[in-house]
Amino acid sequence: MSQQAVGQAARRSALDAQAVLRKERVDRERRLEGLAVAVLTALGERDAAVHDAEKRAGEALQTMTDDGRLSLREVVDWCGSGVTVREATRLRLVADRPPVGGTR
Repeated sequence: MSQQAVGQAARRSALDAQAVLRKERVDRERRLEGLAVAVLTALGERDAAVHDAEKRAGEALQTMTDDGRLSLREVVDWCGSGVTVREATRLRLVADRPPVGGTR
């Protein structure tokens, strides 16, 4: 084989190897982008679920204070160790706030 043919074969082999690496990088990037979307979607769903649960708790606390005519301290006594006055105050505010993203 001539020197020129050896050089061309080596160049072709190097270009083929680069093409394989380039394809692997593109495939990896696509996989990582898909996984990033999955992470962000799951976190968004979690945030919405947490907001819904906190909104329900806040609405129940508002009912206890408004209809039940209880003070926040009395509400905390009724709820036991599950809630503090500070948490009850925060949850009552959540009940009046739109969800994360503001679509509901």
